Amino acid sequence: MTPEPRCEEPLQQKPARRRAVLRPAWLLDLESLPYAQAWVLMRGLARARAAGGIPDTVLLLEHEDVITLGRRAGEGELRVSREELAARGVEVFTVERGGLATCHGPGQLVAYVIFHLPGLGLGVAEAVRRLEEAMLKTLAAFGIAAGRRQGYPGVWVGPEKIASLGLAVRNGVTFHGLALNHALVPPVFDLVVPCGLTQTRLTCMSRVLGRPVDQAVLRRRLARELAGQFGLDLRPWSLEAARRAAEEPPG
Repeated sequence: MTPEPRCEEPLQQKPARRRAVLRPAWLLDLESLPYAQAWVLMRGLARARAAGGIPDTVLLLEHEDVITLGRRAGEGELRVSREELAARGVEVFTVERGGLATCHGPGQLVAYVIFHLPGLGLGVAEAVRRLEEAMLKTLAAFGIAAGRRQGYPGVWVGPEKIASLGLAVRNGVTFHGLALNHALVPPVFDLVVPCGLTQTRLTCMSRVLGRPVDQAVLRRRLARELAGQFGLDLRPWSLEAARRAAEEPPG
């Protein structure tokens, strides 16, 4: 007898993977900018972002030697007087970001993030975690195993701190951001108690690796990881356009 044909189950096609929709965002990649100018710029951009005048924005740059004191910092974070700092040409700014004292200087890549958290569906704690993750992935791409330390924002290589992080949030928009030591630990750090950690040693990527780090490659990688963590399509922006956006009154 001819066997009865079997009724086959229809083939189930796997649903096509939906590609994540990236949000257009600006990337302002500068070699260097004085801190006073960067501070004015980021605050203006944060106002523009809150008003819907610009998309989310990342600023990548370096500073000359400068000390910033966060909301919880006091004069006790300074190891020398303001007069001595002024004599050394080191400016001190009291700013609105969280945290204590930190420093910026040549050899340290800074990323200021102007992100509208409600638009990203994020709270502050998750935004901080993603910023740390972007730095961890950047370091891993260079072969550096780094990690977090509970209760202390930033990134560590063993007992040494390699990156700092501090945000301000106004009208749902972040500003300030992160700083990653790549070429050296700025000597100005000897003049403060960094992040209130009296016994903490600082390190940098070139010291860990035993060789210089290509800054152009580092900038591209950090921008890529920030874009990945926050779902952004970063597009180049000019300083002139950014300054115009920061100066425009909210609509």
